Amino acid sequence: MSPFKLGVSMSPLKRRFIEDMQLRNLALTTQRSYLHYTEEFSRFYNCSPAKLDLEAIRQYQLHLLHEKKLSPESINTFISSVQFLYLNTLEMPWDKSCFPRMRVANKLPVVLSPEEVAQFFEHVPSLKYRTALMLFYGAGLRINEAVSLKVSDIDSKRMLLRVEQGKGKKDRYATLSPRLLAVLRCYYRATRPDKEGWLFPSWRTNHHITSNSVAQACRDAAKQSGLTKRVTAHILRHSFATHLLENGTDIRVIQVLLGHSRIETTARYTRVSAQTIAGTASPLDALVKPAKKATSKSSPSKPKK
Repeated sequence: MSPFKLGVSMSPLKRRFIEDMQLRNLALTTQRSYLHYTEEFSRFYNCSPAKLDLEAIRQYQLHLLHEKKLSPESINTFISSVQFLYLNTLEMPWDKSCFPRMRVANKLPVVLSPEEVAQFFEHVPSLKYRTALMLFYGAGLRINEAVSLKVSDIDSKRMLLRVEQGKGKKDRYATLSPRLLAVLRCYYRATRPDKEGWLFPSWRTNHHITSNSVAQACRDAAKQSGLTKRVTAHILRHSFATHLLENGTDIRVIQVLLGHSRIETTARYTRVSAQTIAGTASPLDALVKPAKKATSKSSPSKPKK
């Protein structure tokens, strides 16, 4: 389902841009983001992007950096949106090198300890949101994957969760632990969601709860818990992966569970695993002290006759 209504009053360029994104099956969140950034770009110059050039993009990028104070990640999203617009929709004779990106700082993800995770869950009062949040730490789901689960996605016989059309439009299976299954059964008995519908239905008919509502519940619980670390749904997912690694799970298994396309993405968890770092032997410990050479005291030489 498209997030946009292609109305009669829409400009031909905007209509074509949206249709191009749909034809390439970009995620709905990506489509909304690209449309937002290109419309802001057009509004800044008060003219159609078709009349603007690469220098205009460069100056607007500087405006986002110095005036709007946007992060490098946000500015790079703007670059992705105009790159798609100019190379695909407007078919300009440029290439990707014309759209340089900002260097993004390589930061380690925040990871909670098991004790901090338990402390956090104790301060989630709502059964619905506590169950949803447990899917991030218990199965490593992304926030959009968790809120869009259906009751039929729970395979208790094979102890699996079916993730339908996750990031990158990919289906996959996630692990269903006995404790997580017990939590899901408790939630189901208390709320009785439709067996053919969403696991976490919204008050709106035929809708599931939103990612924003889960994120807000996460922030509220983190504040109530008194934890000094920042807690988000994605940090719970980071903690899931890191704790698996510390418990000896093969990194390629973790890659499949998280739905990563590249092993390099999963490998970053080796940088935050305290046990992996602390348990790595330093080459200093392997040094062997050189044996002392035996020295014999030479007797004084006798004078020659």
